[in-house]
Amino acid sequence: MTMPVLTSRPAHPFLSGAANLVPGLLLTGGIAAVAFGLRQLPGLQLFSPLILAIVLGMALHNLVGTPVVAKPGVTFTLRRILRAAIVLLGLQLTAAQIVEVGVAGVAVIALTLVATFLFTVRLGRLLGVDAPLAQLIAAGTSICGASAVIATNTVTRAPDEDVAYAVACVTVFGSIAMFLYPLLPGLLHLTPRAYGLWAGASIHEVAQVVAAAYQDGQAAGEFGTIAKLTRVMMLAPVVLTLGFLASRRAGAGTETARPPVPWFVLGFIAMIAFNSLVTVPAEMKTVLVGLTTFLLSMALAAMGLETDIRRLRAKGLRPLLLGLAAFAFVGSFSLMLVMTIG
Repeated sequence: MTMPVLTSRPAHPFLSGAANLVPGLLLTGGIAAVAFGLRQLPGLQLFSPLILAIVLGMALHNLVGTPVVAKPGVTFTLRRILRAAIVLLGLQLTAAQIVEVGVAGVAVIALTLVATFLFTVRLGRLLGVDAPLAQLIAAGTSICGASAVIATNTVTRAPDEDVAYAVACVTVFGSIAMFLYPLLPGLLHLTPRAYGLWAGASIHEVAQVVAAAYQDGQAAGEFGTIAKLTRVMMLAPVVLTLGFLASRRAGAGTETARPPVPWFVLGFIAMIAFNSLVTVPAEMKTVLVGLTTFLLSMALAAMGLETDIRRLRAKGLRPLLLGLAAFAFVGSFSLMLVMTIG
């Protein structure tokens, strides 16, 4: 009598694919958690977890190496989790914030953004900086730092080394602004509201704006934060426009070419609309803000895990000079507009 042979059923493709993601998700999540922990140490509170996460990821990759088994999860984090985090970012913004800034304030922010972006891209061309890298530095300087860099890269599709370089640029010069700006309102005879608008319209990261603006008092801090969040709102149209222009260049001469629709940006806009119409409980909003920052930190950790410092060195000093020039332009141009409107 023959015994039946028991054969194991193959794992479902979805379950098998999900299992492949686990090592990379654990690695990027672990790096993000360490970044949050390091931020509690003296001297590191001024750096956002996003910046610490990409530095840790780069250190691990270049000193030890990214494990092969983690590659699928790292790629998933860069693509899917990044987009989910940008959608959630919309819950931190409302249309009412634009009303509070006022027409003149919004005009200052919008004009500064457009002028800085165009100036940086144009100067990058003159300096011989690769167009995708120049666009990333332009987005990070003109909109909202590292978040804008990684969001813009979803349409520019620059190498990871370009993204890391751009993040480094906006981090360095945003940090300089954070320490420099609080020394200037008295010298420039700026009111708290004018100083807050200037800080919100020109400093790179949200956290850097908060740190700099509150140095001039509560009123300057609150208005600077609102002005900065209004500027973050403009991330969506910028990414949509860049995606459209990229598709036009790629599909030049073909009638069937269609611009790719970055659905995550539409989700970002939808979340702003939702947050403007529905009151989200403060406790839930606190949790969502923390979750969004953590997911963005995971994405930056993944970026670091795919960044080779040797390739960064090969970029040379020209992109750094471009970042410096963009920093000087955004500060001086926005200050001119703020002083013009009084």
